Parts: sequence; C-alpha cells; structure tokens
Amino acid sequence: MSNTIIDKMLAVGAHFGYRKSRRDPSMKDFIFGAKNKTEIFDLEKTSKKLDSVKDFVSKLATEGKVILFVGTKAEAKKTIKEFAESISMPYVNERWIGGTITNFSEIKKRISRLLDIVEKKEKGELAKYTKKEQMLMDREIEKLRKNFGGISIMKDLPAAIFIVDPRKESTAVVEAKRKSIPIIALASNDCNVKDVDYFIPANDSAINSIKFFVSEVVEAYKNARAK
Repeated sequence: MSNTIIDKMLAVGAHFGYRKSRRDPSMKDFIFGAKNKTEIFDLEKTSKKLDSVKDFVSKLATEGKVILFVGTKAEAKKTIKEFAESISMPYVNERWIGGTITNFSEIKKRISRLLDIVEKKEKGELAKYTKKEQMLMDREIEKLRKNFGGISIMKDLPAAIFIVDPRKESTAVVEAKRKSIPIIALASNDCNVKDVDYFIPANDSAINSIKFFVSEVVEAYKNARAK
C-alpha cells in the first residue's frame, strides 16, 4: 500500500464523508470512524478501489473505448469538462438530458442539428436570414451547446460511464444500467454503490477531492493509450 497516495488523498480531504445519519448501508465497510459527527473513509480501502478503477479504465483505453464523463454538481462541472476534453472524451456537466443513453437515436438528431447550424454559421450561410431569425438561431445554438455540446463527439453509446456522485446523477445511473453500460463512480457515504460496477469511496463534494480522483482516472487512461 502506497503511503504516498494516501497522503495525497488526505491532502485533498478525500477522507471526509457526510454525517452518519446520511450514510447508505452499502457504504458501511468503507468507513474508518467518525470525527465531529462526520464519517471518515478508510483510505486504504479507498486506495484499493481506486486501483481497480484504474485497471478497468486502462483496459478500456488499450481497446480504444469511449468513456462518458458525468458531473453536473457545481463542484464538479469545471473538472469534468477540463479532464474529459484532455483525452477527447464526451462529457455532461450541465444537466443530464433524459434519454441521453436510453434514447440515443433522438439525442443524435439534436447533436446533428447543432453541428449543422454551427457549420452554416461558420460558413456565413446564415447571413441570408433577417437579424431576428439570426438572433433566434444564435439562441438555438446556445441552448443546444449547453445541452449537447459535451457529447457532440459521441457517435455511439459509450463503453462505460464515469460519474461524480451517483446519488445526484441517479437518472444517468438508471439509464446506464438499462443499457448494461458499466458504471464507474466517485461516491461518498450517502450513495448506494450496489448500483455501481466500479467505485471509489471518497469525498465527492469537495472540488480538490473531485479533481484528484478524476485526474487519477484520466491519467490511467492516457498512460494506457500511450502504450
């Protein structure tokens, strides 16, 4: 067990969960104790879980598979976008649109509309419309980008989905399970990890903790792909 990785996790506050009253029963085995009513994660167990996540992610990378990154809570938005883009992976960081996975054929139509209208604008083909029509199209582009911009590179369903806080992203979890897509998650002690295939039991609400674990997962992907 590497003390270095545990030291890094301690430095970002990865060991802090929520109060015991909020704990999901599935998280019981990953709690070390409590301090000031806040539950503390057993970071040795967290480290082992992180290793298994990285092994799975590395396998996906060597096979050239796509991972969809999801994190819409305020603390996760920037990190999800930044790190997903660093490995050219799709992401959702604003709002999960119902049917993103279960009704992907319809979602693809919205993505096609976004790509089409943006291309026409870049080519100057919208100049023939009135100012009001152009303004309405600009608004449409803005709305489509917000909803589908992060997944506009996703041609097919992903091989796996990585989620920050599966409790908050419960709709994404349900859709992924329905399509038998493996779920990887950063999950605090209030999450039901029985619904998740691979998980990291740790703080999923502090920016530094989220950034640390997302970067670990992305680095594992990068390194495996480079080999």
